[in-house]
Amino acid sequence: MADRKLLFSLSKSQGDFVVTPYRGSGKGGQKRNKTFSGCRVTHSATGLFVECEEERSFETNKRRAFERLVNKPEFKTWLMVETAKFQGRFKDLDAKVAREMCNIRVDVKDEKGRWVPESTMPGQEISCSFSCIN
Repeated sequence: MADRKLLFSLSKSQGDFVVTPYRGSGKGGQKRNKTFSGCRVTHSATGLFVECEEERSFETNKRRAFERLVNKPEFKTWLMVETAKFQGRFKDLDAKVAREMCNIRVDVKDEKGRWVPESTMPGQEISCSFSCIN
């Protein structure tokens, strides 16, 4: 088995997640209305959040909320990008984006709805079209 190396960690104590208890809704009567058993977990870097209030226990709801969060496609995409950054696969990404941005031509629509070069209409951007110039 290959040696594993910890690239980075996520934790509540580091501020990566915000866990917020709230009162659950629905069936359950007075006990349900008085107890903070619902759990909302927010991932700070992406702004993604999930809620869980199915169970009577806050800890169980918190565990389920975390499971739902890490299974979201948006979180998985963020995790893959962050992993690639830590492995050094994105080290030249900023330079590549800057090079590619030099080859973009911006056109705007004039008041008659025709696409014209941006340079002919300074300060009157209504909608833009981006195209690569090879």
